[in-house]
Amino acid sequence: MKSTRSPRCDGVEPCSERNAKVASAHTPQSCRRGLAASLAAVLACVSCAASPGAEKPVSAYAARAPSLAAPASTSREPLRSVEPATPPRWSRARAQQWHEARGWLVGVNYLPSTAINQLEMWQQATFDPVVIDRELGWAESLGFNSLRVFLHDLAWKQDEAGFYARLDEFLSIAQKHHLGVMLVIFDGVWNPLPKPGEQPAPRPHVHNSGWVQSPGAEILGSAARHDELEPYVKGTVGPFKDDARVDAWDVFNEPDNPNTDSYASAEVKDKAALAARLIDKTFRWAREAGASQPLTAAPWLVDSSNDAELSASDRAMLEGSDIISFHNYAPPEQMRVRIENLRRYGRPVICSEYMARPLGSTFDPLLGYLKEQGGGAYSWGFVSGKSQTIYPWSSWKGAADAAPEVWFHDIFGADGKPYDPEEVAYIRRITGKKPNASAATASTRIRLPAPQSEVPLEALREGPASPAAP
Repeated sequence: MKSTRSPRCDGVEPCSERNAKVASAHTPQSCRRGLAASLAAVLACVSCAASPGAEKPVSAYAARAPSLAAPASTSREPLRSVEPATPPRWSRARAQQWHEARGWLVGVNYLPSTAINQLEMWQQATFDPVVIDRELGWAESLGFNSLRVFLHDLAWKQDEAGFYARLDEFLSIAQKHHLGVMLVIFDGVWNPLPKPGEQPAPRPHVHNSGWVQSPGAEILGSAARHDELEPYVKGTVGPFKDDARVDAWDVFNEPDNPNTDSYASAEVKDKAALAARLIDKTFRWAREAGASQPLTAAPWLVDSSNDAELSASDRAMLEGSDIISFHNYAPPEQMRVRIENLRRYGRPVICSEYMARPLGSTFDPLLGYLKEQGGGAYSWGFVSGKSQTIYPWSSWKGAADAAPEVWFHDIFGADGKPYDPEEVAYIRRITGKKPNASAATASTRIRLPAPQSEVPLEALREGPASPAAP
């Protein structure tokens, strides 16, 4: 039965009178008992003075002096249970164990050629498992063993059950082709004003003209609304938290990208600072959802050589990641510098975006170098389609009127023909995939020893290769 007495005092005499009696009764012989009683009385009196006549629950005292404020008694309300702590970031040892067990991850950032963006990929009306199955077969033929794939909070919000079903189906198709998947939860690149439903047609000859951010500016720009995304994160990670088909979770892609040449006028003010807050929360929510796979987020511009110069968002990404990932579309020497700078964190390093041919970021020699160094490798772009990433980023400033001679990204045309057969042959030599090999051959992931000593990049560059069957 709940006591009718106030936890502030005994309900018989005022606090001041009771405290006087306690003080007069104190002797050295009664020190131990008197000290405890005095402390309890003082706490009660402070509470009484703060809110005369107000009833305070026992739990209000528990945080200050639980042993004094909440003595064992069946007549009082039980103390509130303590919330379980968020699981911590993985230790370096656990991250290395994961890397040794998982092996070298090599693959692409994947979007079906029939989708202009993440929403068109995942919405029921345009989800295309037939095309996905065909195109992932081409990924398997190159010896790839993993994909990096973007999700979207609006696709989940409009059709939660259907979203889970389609994601499960996609993972099953990938598994059929011996591909794991790194799932990207949020994205800060391109259009900050996403809308569900029918997506726009591509703007002719413009790179990624329809890609959308997740969350949109309306939510990212208001810190008070960030918690609205918690059900999406936990509801997405939770059902797949122990799924072996999921290689890792990328919590936020390029969260502070200002999109200067495309959507700068519609961008969120103080985007980097707001994104840093959401990064921290997303790491926490994913861990609270019980993710058994590693979490990561990739700095995309800085060289990461000086901790003092990191932005708030870069710091949040690096300090929250179980495994370190990064983006680099620069020539080989800059790739080397980036990897060397990131090694100081003592964790596996994955390049989750690279390969822009006109910028000097090419498969040969970068893929071979990343393999030698034990670093995972996900190139951007796979099949030329509605994303139009064969065109350069600069196409936003002035669209071309024809396909470029040198493709910016992508490996295959929509018909399955490789852009460059010699490039495809090189990829297969690095992954160890024989042309037209059986699917069983591709199921074995490449296991690497610890990162090797430096190898000159030019020594890894191959000359023209003999033609190979696509």
